[in-house]
Amino acid sequence: MNPENCKVALLYGGTSGERSISIASGEGSKAALIEAGYQVTMIDTAEKAQIMRLFSEDFDVAFLCLHGKMGEDGTVQGLLEYAGIPYTGSGVLSSALSMDKAKAKVMYEAAGLPTPPSIYLERGKPYVVDEIVQKLGVPCVVKPATEGSALGVFIVEREADLKHRIEEAFAIDDHLVVEKYIKGVELTAAVLGNEDTEALPVIEIVPSHEFYDFESKYAPGGSQHICPARLSDGDTARVQQLAIDAHKVLGCLGVSRTDMIQDAEGEIWLLETNTIPGMTSTSLLPDAARAIGLDFPRLCSKLVELALEGRR
Repeated sequence: MNPENCKVALLYGGTSGERSISIASGEGSKAALIEAGYQVTMIDTAEKAQIMRLFSEDFDVAFLCLHGKMGEDGTVQGLLEYAGIPYTGSGVLSSALSMDKAKAKVMYEAAGLPTPPSIYLERGKPYVVDEIVQKLGVPCVVKPATEGSALGVFIVEREADLKHRIEEAFAIDDHLVVEKYIKGVELTAAVLGNEDTEALPVIEIVPSHEFYDFESKYAPGGSQHICPARLSDGDTARVQQLAIDAHKVLGCLGVSRTDMIQDAEGEIWLLETNTIPGMTSTSLLPDAARAIGLDFPRLCSKLVELALEGRR
């Protein structure tokens, strides 16, 4: 489709804890899409009146810049399926599976993909700190199962602090993953494609804090992105293949970005897969795309093309 004849509904904002990042992603993507020649209408999904425009106006495609709950978890994808509008990124089930870290890890494990050992906790159900420590050791990582951008993630150094951190995380989410802590080099690899997939160059993340937390992700100077990552050719190929495997195991479409860590022995572990990667000036997906000569407008065009290809 000629971009000049393509009407894009750009969904952004929303109601999750990542609203500010979604707004930044939306504004950046809007400028890139307009530069590429598309007709762009901004729709903030926090406002019902704007959501109704999806049913009252004609759009050729929806470009999703929503992060977190009610955007990346299959809810908006279901709405767009009902509205009959093709959209960027993964479908309902894939989005829901990927957003839920506990369920994504089940899928990784079933496919034989390496992911750190973990325990799943649910609000209101009993847990025993001693049993968690016996299985995972300390330090360990406490993370909300269905939040993104490292919201509510804690590295727990002492057994005495574990219960307190679990309860803090339960203030953010009803479901948690407590995971064995893997110390090492933080890596991420994005994948583009539907049936035919391509892994982009691997990025090594050097956070300014102990790990790649919210501030490291989004604050200027919060982290350093080294692309391509300082890996051997063999390790690079391994990371890229794991990203493709995760993309396919979770049923992703269009784009995904899988975060990993390489430990001191050289083993690579999958941490999580994002189906709507950030599109801000400091985001990882645009960085990786630029490394292969794909500037921001052409990256956004590619995502539109994949959306239309995948849902004809």
